[in-house]
Amino acid sequence: MTPTFLTDSVTTDLDRALHYAGMWGLDALELRTVGGPNVRVPNVDERKLLRRLEEHETSVVAVSPGLFEGPISARVSLLNEVAALSDTLAFCTRIGCSIVVASSFAPEDEVDTSAAADLLRRAGDAAVRKGVTLALLNEYDGAHASPSALAELLALTNHPNVRAAYSPADAALAQHDPLDLEALAPFVALVRVRDGEGEGTDWQESVVGEGHLELTQILTMLHAHGFDGPVSLDVRREPKAKAGVRGAANLVAAMRAAKRANA
Repeated sequence: MTPTFLTDSVTTDLDRALHYAGMWGLDALELRTVGGPNVRVPNVDERKLLRRLEEHETSVVAVSPGLFEGPISARVSLLNEVAALSDTLAFCTRIGCSIVVASSFAPEDEVDTSAAADLLRRAGDAAVRKGVTLALLNEYDGAHASPSALAELLALTNHPNVRAAYSPADAALAQHDPLDLEALAPFVALVRVRDGEGEGTDWQESVVGEGHLELTQILTMLHAHGFDGPVSLDVRREPKAKAGVRGAANLVAAMRAAKRANA
């Protein structure tokens, strides 16, 4: 497993993000917005990015360009996103990134999973040609918030390059069991980690590893199913610099414990 930093959860400034990653012992980056709150990958200063990555001997393992955030019924719009995916895939090839994180669609009264699976297979075909994995995130306010719902969609899609980006906190926020992983675990390509206490509207952000989520248990279960990918730190607790250093230490400790448990 690779300890990874979701940079804009703390800062959109690349130099500061690289400084924090190094100081906190995080080996890689997940990029979303870089250079300003409205500067989303892949439309970033690529020359500067490559130069700074080389200087800091750091890699980008995942990018999150904002795909598939709309409802499945908006088919024309989603097909346009699949067509535009080529820009992100080319960007990933140039910077050496292997995972594109995407949303798993907005909720609506009737979710057409067959249409969603067809669209995802098209995106997966584009991704496989570039050696990239498309990882769908279970967002708490999305159409596939629970681990089981996302697993059902991925099983129906049945594409080797369409996997899961699992957020245990989002499952908890949507009042699902974050440990309900038997069906989803084989699909997980990335874990995005935040932490908190309570559920639903009572959720309160905490330092990663200091809330109610059983992070070590979650990572142990996933690692037992073969997961060895990025575990991305999403810092939500203020002040973020202090929360980040404690959360990173807890994250690395949980990853080590998960590996020991499966040794």
